[in-house]
Amino acid sequence: MRIDINDLTLENLDRWPVIVKISVIGIIFGLIIAFGYIFANKQQLSLLEKARQQELELKQTFILKQQLAANYSAYKIQLEQIKKTFGTMLRQLPSTTEVPGLLEDISQAGVASGLTFKLFKPQPEIKHEFYTELPIQIQILGHYHQLAEFVSKIVNLDRIVTLHDFNITREVSSENKTIINHNLIMDITAKTYRYTENRDNP
Repeated sequence: MRIDINDLTLENLDRWPVIVKISVIGIIFGLIIAFGYIFANKQQLSLLEKARQQELELKQTFILKQQLAANYSAYKIQLEQIKKTFGTMLRQLPSTTEVPGLLEDISQAGVASGLTFKLFKPQPEIKHEFYTELPIQIQILGHYHQLAEFVSKIVNLDRIVTLHDFNITREVSSENKTIINHNLIMDITAKTYRYTENRDNP
């Protein structure tokens, strides 16, 4: 049986030969299966990629936790050392009631070094998150070695005191602007600190 493709139209679909109808249905069915397979396969590939990504993340999490577990003892020892160091530092910070005594210690360090105080003026406190800073504006008069001795005494105090903004000039007569006895004037800011958490005693 000879079939002319030009005679096959949608208008005469009911008159198509049986073999043609079966072939067309088979092609359509095949296309449906093919598209369905591609769509399903694409979904499966997407799920597979997500599973692989999740597997990689789980492996990385496992390795990290394994490392933490292996180093737990070392971390625990290190934490104890940090706590001890922090406690030691806290004990070096004066409480509110101890600040006047610390100021007196600084003053006595200057007098013991043979210096003359021209200015000793505590400034307003500066509050930070965990501590409060107390700056003290100081101007002292003396020889070079006396100034060095004073700085050394301050550094060796039991409490934490830091020195800032050093400025050393020669003492000059206010009348004729001449140097007096080779004395030096040192302007300096000493800063002490106190812990701001509720803590009355060191």
